[in-house]
Amino acid sequence: MNWFIFIAGIIATMTVVGHFTVGRKDFLMPLLDSSIDDLPKKVLHCMFHYISAFLVISTLALLAVGVGVKFKSGYTLLVDFIAIHYATFAVAQLVIALRSKIPSPAFKLFHWIFFSLTAIFAWLGIL
Repeated sequence: MNWFIFIAGIIATMTVVGHFTVGRKDFLMPLLDSSIDDLPKKVLHCMFHYISAFLVISTLALLAVGVGVKFKSGYTLLVDFIAIHYATFAVAQLVIALRSKIPSPAFKLFHWIFFSLTAIFAWLGIL
């Protein structure tokens, strides 16, 4: 069992749950109910589910590696790939948040915290 990677998987699971509950209710549904043109609305709807697929698949991979599932070619590259994505998501979100005019942006756009923790624990697991 790799505890660091398993913890990364648990944090990623929390991210998935938040994505499908709060994210759907507070972000996706208001977007779909908005009066913006249908084309950008559908593109953003697809993007929500592209991220959904990545979050679910990467979470399952982290949990599998964390509990000791053996991969033929090892797991270091897979975990590093996932960690790089989560770290990039964190940086992108933090930069966008801090450049916005939203009050307390780093706390209102807080996903970067979960993304950062997932990446950090994943990387600790492959050291």
